Amino acid sequence: MKKLTLVTAAALAGSAVFSFNASAQFATTVIAYHSGTGFATEFGTGAPYTDSTTALGAPAAATTGEFGAPITPFNAPYEKEQIVSLGEGGSLTVQFAKPIQNNAANPYGIDFMIFGSAGFIDTDWPNGVTDGTGSIFGSNSGGVTRVYVGNSTGNMYLLNPSLAPIVDGMFPTDASGNFHSPVNPSFNNASFANKTMAEISAMYGGSAGGTGFDLAWAVDGLNNPVTLDNIQFIRVDVLSGRSEIDAFSAVMVPEPSIFVLAALGGSFILLTRRNWRG
Repeated sequence: MKKLTLVTAAALAGSAVFSFNASAQFATTVIAYHSGTGFATEFGTGAPYTDSTTALGAPAAATTGEFGAPITPFNAPYEKEQIVSLGEGGSLTVQFAKPIQNNAANPYGIDFMIFGSAGFIDTDWPNGVTDGTGSIFGSNSGGVTRVYVGNSTGNMYLLNPSLAPIVDGMFPTDASGNFHSPVNPSFNNASFANKTMAEISAMYGGSAGGTGFDLAWAVDGLNNPVTLDNIQFIRVDVLSGRSEIDAFSAVMVPEPSIFVLAALGGSFILLTRRNWRG
């Protein structure tokens, strides 16, 4: 019994340490892009946000130049090298090199996130405090978007619009968080009323934000549910308003680090030897 207790304690201690899969999963290829009408231009320069390759790879970590600072829920990405804009009638299709899995065990059932350029309005700049309604700037809150997914561009399925949130809205990016972990989708603007940066971070629970989507929401042309084990293509259509996109990210559940597993193996051997010797 003593041996079992010691080994179990070591395993429990080691299990508290996790690492995320080293091959971070972001969109890798732009398949198609159409800017639509009324797309955005960069503040101060007037340069159009029409470089679709900015949606590839990880979300922006910081802004540069005169207003250079880390990306936080109060400081959204706004540079032409960071976001691509889709106006009314605009569309963007991207591909992932590795399929995104439909995993009901993911936090909140979310399988991927889309990061935009929305941010909380700061009522106490530069300290970072939201207003009494959790208002955000740069959001396509009054517009309509559609998100399609699939394993080929010729066979994509709509994510049920009654479930799928608008692209480029909640939750503003916090680059200090984990880009592969979603925010609790039950939160809304009111949930963030009068919150400081520290309080927002606590609510994010280690996430970097982004708008979360569940592959279980897929439907066919007759609005019947479709079961997708995985997908590699995502398409965003903007029917009205305007949405900016920074990045696409797959949700990745943490797994035990190889170093932790090795340490646990060593602990097991050491404890077994000690107890065998009496």
